[in-house]
Amino acid sequence: MNDMQDIPDETPVNEQAHPTAPAPTAPPTPTPISALLDAAAQAALPVLRGVRDDQLGLPTPCAAYDVRALLNHLFQVVVAFQALAAKKDTDFSTTPDRLGDYGAQWPDRFADEAARLVEAWAVPGAEDGPTGGMKLPARTVGAMVLLDLTVHAWDVARAAGLPYTPAPGCVAELRTLVAQMAPTARKMNVFAEPLPVPPGACGLDALLAETGRDPHWTAG
Repeated sequence: MNDMQDIPDETPVNEQAHPTAPAPTAPPTPTPISALLDAAAQAALPVLRGVRDDQLGLPTPCAAYDVRALLNHLFQVVVAFQALAAKKDTDFSTTPDRLGDYGAQWPDRFADEAARLVEAWAVPGAEDGPTGGMKLPARTVGAMVLLDLTVHAWDVARAAGLPYTPAPGCVAELRTLVAQMAPTARKMNVFAEPLPVPPGACGLDALLAETGRDPHWTAG
């Protein structure tokens, strides 16, 4: 019997000279929207807990809202988007005065609702398919409440003179969302016209400018 070394190598010459290229790598799996929402809520809560009662009437970078109205709006969004995660309808026609209803306990109640929001978007299938009245992709809808939690936390922080650092990973996700939705959002008066972004601006400042906010806004 011949030794194995005597068996001729029948591999084509071109295959010997050009080994098979490695298979392309799969794109990275996106961070679950529930994890981003949890991080955004944890970044926002210290700001909300830092607001004093005598600051509730102060103006904010959102010209239509003072601090109290903006907090009630954010409360409404956090509650309503729990239903949207479950593919249910929700009503934005009125904004309940939850700060008035809950009194001094409103920050704790907000924390509870934010935790329910995270749980709702962590349910298997929450990011699949369309949801909401506009039948948008569910992940896009989840990113919309992520935008409110991030940008409105900044709004409140600026109004009340409080420090704020956005959650890691959220700004990049939101800049993608804003780039996709900005034309429609501006037609609906959700975003103002974008402001110039100075060279070297951080991601948060660029995001704020893209939504029509002045990153250096002050009440004075």
